[in-house]
Amino acid sequence: MPLQTFLAALIFSIVMAFTPGPNNVMLAASGARFGVARTLPHAAGVTVGFPVMLSLVGLGLASILLASPLLQLVMKAVSCAYLLWLAAQIARSTSAMSDTGKARPLNFLQAAAFQWINPKAWLMAVGAISAYTAGRGRELYLQVAIIAAITLVVSVGSTLTWTSFGAGIRRWLRSPAALRLFNLAMALLLFASTVPILLEIADGLRK
Repeated sequence: MPLQTFLAALIFSIVMAFTPGPNNVMLAASGARFGVARTLPHAAGVTVGFPVMLSLVGLGLASILLASPLLQLVMKAVSCAYLLWLAAQIARSTSAMSDTGKARPLNFLQAAAFQWINPKAWLMAVGAISAYTAGRGRELYLQVAIIAAITLVVSVGSTLTWTSFGAGIRRWLRSPAALRLFNLAMALLLFASTVPILLEIADGLRK
């Protein structure tokens, strides 16, 4: 892979990984509620799960899964439904930070599996593979491996940053009003991440 392509892929990965999206919003919310230590399995699931997904997309899985317009529509609908449900759960949460109750942070496998219904993860995976790979056979496999490695390293930084952000403001969320505002802000960010996909679904239904 040429150096300029490597740097372009690195910049793309950094921008996509650190900007708000479902993963980062959920990590911040989990960090605020459960702390960094208990959120680490969630962060690890994102860190490992996304490069695995990207690798499979790069090896041709995306062309199989996205070959049917109907399948694309169903996948988008399922993704949005789940994200909207999560947004509602976060918005309704009024528990104090010290009260864990029955709530639990996502575990490693749940966070890794979530990548497959995360619209931003699909956008990033398909975009990276489309823009920064060329060729066939071993050359393509090497390029996909390099991009997956880039996303793995970048994801370590982004997941820990957003988790630490949530945990860092935990002490400011002791009052019910502050916690309520934080939960509503996280829910709105999560909802905002679904808007482009909802518009695509509406457009698909009209066709």
